[in-house]
Amino acid sequence: MKPHATVNYVFKHPIEHLFQYHLLVMQEMRKRGYHVDPLWWGPDYRGKKMPLITIDKRLFASSHYIYSEHDQSYLNACLDNLRQKGIEMGH
Repeated sequence: MKPHATVNYVFKHPIEHLFQYHLLVMQEMRKRGYHVDPLWWGPDYRGKKMPLITIDKRLFASSHYIYSEHDQSYLNACLDNLRQKGIEMGH
């Protein structure tokens, strides 16, 4: 139950934003040749041991960026951070 920056960040936003991000990750996985169980594409599915939840699909963000602060400046900062760690991303 210790505070964690990433977990705290996610819970400050609507669950619909997290699901949209989840879709982007799965699309990238599929693009790279990974098999994603079709159940995970459903917004209400949370795994075999968790109950379904209801997500209001009307609340999905309509902008290009799911989280408003994830703009080009944020991307550049993330890429710079990776470069400093010796990781080059083809973007």
